[in-house]
This record gives sequence, C-alpha cells and structure tokens, in this order.
Amino acid sequence: MIVKAATLLAAEEGGNPLIPHTYELVVGIFAFLVVFLVVGRMLVPRIQKTLAERTDAIEGGIKRAEEAQAQAQELQRQYAANLEEARREAARLREEAREQASQIKAELREEAQAEARRLVEAAHAQIEADRQAAFAQLRTEIGRLSTELAGRIVGESLEDEARQSRIVDRFLDELESSNAQAVR
Repeated sequence: MIVKAATLLAAEEGGNPLIPHTYELVVGIFAFLVVFLVVGRMLVPRIQKTLAERTDAIEGGIKRAEEAQAQAQELQRQYAANLEEARREAARLREEAREQASQIKAELREEAQAEARRLVEAAHAQIEADRQAAFAQLRTEIGRLSTELAGRIVGESLEDEARQSRIVDRFLDELESSNAQAVR
C-alpha cells in the first residue's frame, strides 16, 4: 500500500524523483557557496592557525624534550666523570694512608728500638757503676781485713792509715796481676 501511494504521487508530479527541481538546485548551490565562503574565509584560517600553534607546540615540546635529554645525558656523563674522579681520589687517599701507617709503624719501631738500646745502655751503665761501687767497697773491705790479718801475723798494729793504704794497694795490685796472668 505505501509503495502504491508513493508511485502514484511520483507519477502525478511527472518527473524523475532523483533529479531535483531547478529552484532546489539553485538554492542548494547558493547555500553551498555561502557555507563554502564562510568556512573558507573564517573557519579555515582559524583552524589552520590552531593547527599551526599545535604543531609549533608539539615541535617545541619535542625540541625541549631533546634538549632536556641532551642535558640529562651531559649531567650523567659529568656525574660518571665526577664519580670516577672521586674513586681515584679515594684510592689515592687509601694508598697515602697505608704509606703513612707503614711510615708511622717504622718510626715507632725505630723509637722502640732506640728506647730499648737506651734502656740496655743505661742498665749496662748502672751495672758497671754498681760493679765499680761493689769493687770499691770490696777493695776497702779487703784492705781492712788484710790489714787486720797482717797486724795479727806481724804482731803489731798497722793502724797508720797511710801505711795501711800503701800495703792494701800493693796487695791488691799483686792480686790483680796474678789474676791477669791466670786469665791469659
């Protein structure tokens, strides 16, 4: 039914329904030209301007990103160089510390050896002084005993100190010479 009504209506109008009427064609062309001019003169420049700004922003962003990346790479290279320099410096400081430690150790060893030598020499000197003192005391005691013994043997008193001293010295000299001959 609907199809029949549409065919009747089209037959009454008398033409091909696919071809528009002339007045519709003129109005359509005029409307197209108005839209084309409005879009071409007003909207296209704005669109192009907006697109150019976006292009510049994108390209500028890319350029800034590339610059930032180059700076980051440069900073990373500098950081690596500084780190390597710090490592070399630390190694050098460790080596200096080892050298100083060995030098201090050697100095302390030398000081300890010098102190030990000094103590040994002081001990030898003290021993020699004690030996000399003991020898002098012994010499005095021997002299006194020998004078007393000689006085008992001779039967007279040898209390004169000068004579006593001469006798003791002569006795000890003879004793020392006999010891020296016995040692040889």
